[in-house]
This record gives sequence, structure tokens and C-alpha cells, in this order.
Amino acid sequence: MAGRRKENEAGSSNDLRADVLRVLGVLKVATADQIQRLSSPHLTYRHTTKPTPAKQKEARTASHRAAVNDLRRHGLAVDGGRTRRGEETRLLTAAGLAAAAIDLDREMEEMGGMPKSAGRSGASHPMTVNETVIALIRPKPNLKKVMREPAEAVAAAQAAARSPDGIGTLASYATEVALPVKGTWKNPAIGSARADIVLTAPEAGVPLLFIEADNCTEEAVLVAQKFDKYARFFLRQEKDTDGVEKPLWRTRWSAPAADAYERVHPPVLLVFHQAGQRPAKRQMARVADLTRHHWQGRWHPEGGYTSYDRCIPIVATTLEELREHGPAGPAFWRFGRDHRQPLLDAIGNARRDAYLVRRQAARQEQRRRAEREAAEREALRPVCADCGHKFTDARWEAVGHTRDWSKRQPHSHLCEDCRHRAVAAQAQAEADERQRHEQEQERRSQEQEAELPAQKDGGWFSRFRT
Repeated sequence: MAGRRKENEAGSSNDLRADVLRVLGVLKVATADQIQRLSSPHLTYRHTTKPTPAKQKEARTASHRAAVNDLRRHGLAVDGGRTRRGEETRLLTAAGLAAAAIDLDREMEEMGGMPKSAGRSGASHPMTVNETVIALIRPKPNLKKVMREPAEAVAAAQAAARSPDGIGTLASYATEVALPVKGTWKNPAIGSARADIVLTAPEAGVPLLFIEADNCTEEAVLVAQKFDKYARFFLRQEKDTDGVEKPLWRTRWSAPAADAYERVHPPVLLVFHQAGQRPAKRQMARVADLTRHHWQGRWHPEGGYTSYDRCIPIVATTLEELREHGPAGPAFWRFGRDHRQPLLDAIGNARRDAYLVRRQAARQEQRRRAEREAAEREALRPVCADCGHKFTDARWEAVGHTRDWSKRQPHSHLCEDCRHRAVAAQAQAEADERQRHEQEQERRSQEQEAELPAQKDGGWFSRFRT
């Protein structure tokens, strides 16, 4: 290949190698086909003129296989064995995982661990995990890059572009995430859960979703036991950086604050893939029955909804239904419900949301009614005839709301301050009047006392003096 550099002997570009690093950084182990469908979905609709599906697949994945080979030469990737269908898988080395963490803008502790079956037993479980992520994201092709292809390929690409959107981007997902019931995120204690996938896409209405993939090879009781670990993890409390104790998972992931009466744990999605001998539908029903104590809520008669306080919302689907309908289709069964719903409806509580809306509307109407009544009452509030200020509630009550006239205060046309001044002035006037009256009484008494000697001097006894 012209322009091929020695350090990149396979001829891959920087963008292609970065795509491979990001995909493997999230999925941990993947085939070239899965890497291509996630990072360059338009290539799915190219090379359709090749004679066989195998030739078409070889052509559309060639560039990503070259990028993987260049990463392998740099010590960033290694062979991961083959799937049961014979496809080669690749996974990152420790150096590759560190490089992917930089591209994904994550700390190494956030990258998750490696799948236990990577490179062994055909990697059937990691492949199901990868297909689940692809089915949830539903990568859309760039139509500009397929316009020169045959009409059937263009039509297929246009149909895929018009299909309902998936949830999040590759960066919204993490795999093999430890959920420590004890210990630390980096060194979880024995008995801790490990989520196959963690989805954080608040912009799509999914702040946090744990996902478990099952190939229908395990007993239902073993699948159900995972939820005992989830329950222990959700109940673990830890002090955050603000010094406030809260659920451990909230110290790592954001989620809406729970209402005081509704403290729901994050939801868990079960994706069953009919790869094993156990029927997926029967497996789903059996797990629902065994985990009832984790997900069953309590009826809230006042609000007309089921409260899931301290419960784990568990939702289930099959990989086939997820591929067909996507997250927006009726492919998800919430344990305890009798119908299938889109993912957002299944992990939510529509009746409770409706009740909260009604309650909020009632509170707003009550507030508006109180404001109207207050305005009407304010318009009737008396005004002081002296200073012009409005009466206080206490003054208004004293002069207007007492039906016993004997208890009503005088000067009802005055406010409290003016009433005090009027009462004081009246008391002073009465005191002055009493004082004037006393002075007048005293003056009259003095005049009467002055008249008595004169009367004595002019009486009949005075005749004997001459």
C-alpha cells in the first residue's frame, strides 16, 4: 500500500486505530465485525456486490482488521481466540486499556475488568454482551458515504437511518463493572456483583441502568442470585466528598434525587439470548418468580399507583426482540406488569408520575386560590382614618371580627399606633378635666371659707357690741 509507514505496516489510519481502541476499551473483547458495526456503520452497506456474504464481510471489515493488527504490533492488542462461529476476537493489553482510557476520557478504575471467558469457550457471553450494546445503540449509517452503492444498499441504509434511535453512544457504556458489597471499586470483596453492562445516558432519559446478559445456559436460580448481590450493593452506604452519607452507587454515578417517600434503586435490565437449551421465555418467567421479593412494590391507594420504595426495578427482554424493536419498541417486560413496553416506560412508573403531576397541579391551584383570596381580602382591609396606613391583621380582627360588641376596642377607625395615641390623648384630657374640676372644687371651697367670717361679723350677736 502506498504511503504505508513502517510503524503501521498494515496501513491503518490514526482514526481507525482510535476507533478500535474505543470499542475494545468499552467491550473488552470483540470481533472485527462488531468493531466495524459500532464505529463505521456505513460500511455495512458497502461491498454488497461481492459474490458471497463471507466476501462482503471480509471486505467491509478489512480496514478495522488492519487497525487491530497495527495495534497488536505496538503491543496494545492481542489475539482473543475465536468465537464458536470461527471469528477471530481481539482484546487490549494493559497498555492498550490505558490508551483507550485516554481516548474515552476515563480513569483506569472506570474501565472495568476483563470478561472471565475472554479467549476461552468461544467467548459466547462477551459476544452476547457486545450484541446487546449494539442493539441498544443502533448505530446509524452516514448516508453520504453510501450514495454510490447499489440502489438496494442505499435503500437499506436509508431505512436504518430512519429507524427509531437507540440510546446513548459508545461512551455511554461500560462493561464488566464491579459493584462492591465490601472493599473498594478497584478491589471488591468476594461476593460482590459484577455488571455485564452499565449504561449512563441522562440525555436520553436513562441516568443509570445496569444490564445483565444471559445465554440461557445457567439455571434460573443462579441468575436470580445475582440480584441478592445487587441488593446488598444498592444498600451499601458511604460518605461522599461533602461528608454526607449516601448510597455507594451515588458517589460514582449521578441520578435524580429520590422523593422522600419513594427511594427506588437503579433499574436492572436482563437480556436473554436463546443460545442455550433453556427456553428464554421460561427462563424469564422463572427468574421473575424467584426475585419477587426484590421487585414487588406496594399499592399506594391515595395516589393510585404502585410504590417501589426500596425495590429493584427489573426489566427483561430477549436479544432478538431488542434487535427487532430497539429501545423505543414494545420489547421490555417489567416484572410485575402484564404487558410489554418501551424501555423508558418499563423502567419508569407512569402512574406515579401522573399522580405527582396531579399533586403538583393541585398544589399550584391551591396556591393560586390562596393568592386570589388574599388579594380579595387585602382589598377589604381597613385604612387608618388618621395616618392612612392599612390595619394589621391583629387590629383588623380586634375591630371587625369580634361579634361581642362589649369586647370591641374603641377608636375602631384608627390603627393600633394611632389608637394608642388617641387613648393616651383621651386619658390625658380626662386627667386634665379631673384636675380642672378638682381645682375648681378647691377654688369654690376657698371662696366659701372666705365668706364665712363675713357672715359671722354681720349677725345678731354683733348688736351687744354697741
